Amino acid sequence: MVEEFILLAFVDLHQFQILLFLFFLLTYFICVLGNLSIIIVVKIGHSLHTPMYFFISVFSILEMIFVSVTVPKLLAILVAHNNTISFISCFTQMYVFNSLGVTECYLLMVMVFDRHLAINKPLRYPAIMTQTVCIGLAMFPWIFGFTIILIPAIVTAQLDFCGPNMIDHFFCDLAPLQSLACSDSFTSSMSTSLAAVIDVVVPFFIIIGFYVYILMTVTKIKSKDGKQKAFSTCTSHIIVASLFYGAAIIVYVKPKGTHYDKYLAFMYTAFTPTINPFIYTFRNRDVKKVFKNSIRQIMKLK
Repeated sequence: MVEEFILLAFVDLHQFQILLFLFFLLTYFICVLGNLSIIIVVKIGHSLHTPMYFFISVFSILEMIFVSVTVPKLLAILVAHNNTISFISCFTQMYVFNSLGVTECYLLMVMVFDRHLAINKPLRYPAIMTQTVCIGLAMFPWIFGFTIILIPAIVTAQLDFCGPNMIDHFFCDLAPLQSLACSDSFTSSMSTSLAAVIDVVVPFFIIIGFYVYILMTVTKIKSKDGKQKAFSTCTSHIIVASLFYGAAIIVYVKPKGTHYDKYLAFMYTAFTPTINPFIYTFRNRDVKKVFKNSIRQIMKLK
């Protein structure tokens, strides 16, 4: 029985290992620094103490944890050729990674629900989105994500792995592991596809439904400035959700993995978490204003 797995990562690009290491190291550094900056800015900016920015802060925390599950091991593979991972560590990484992925899917749904209430029910919004409700909505994706993934994770862990043990990916994921099983993986693959529909497709269509409702409300606003202000709070979320869901649906909503999944996986494991802070800051006047004021205060202290 297999006791460890070998992550092939980007072995087909072996001549670019150093460049890939530097690229992923820079990506990881920017991701952590960018998301940490958002958390700090929201914390110190009293004008940002609203439900929308609370959810953005929670999202930033999730992104830092999400990228930390896979990229550090990838860096070790690229620089030290440490491409072995124990059986337990592999399945732990798989479970945590997929749980965080589901958490992100549903947190994005919660964030658009918040925008739906703010735009469609502005008068009742402060009474509905209390601190207790915000905390409850923020906790729901985490609880649901780490619960629902238990089913495909346990079913996959119960498969027989007797060799080969080489995973054509840069982290342990459900489809690559299922393809290595010596026993029949049909039930495991179907549980993964079913979970993907519940975890990715369902919140995706709910988000689309909310945006259709928001768009209908915005079109009824007579003022051009009012329309722009109402929809500007949603544009960042639309970009982030489109990038994440686009790659996730292609990779997971099918029973069999392919060689190209690891390249698509890079989109939602490293690329999207890295550019998210820039999308939320450069397109947001309130965040930029607080950030500039903080810089001025620091310069005055010096």
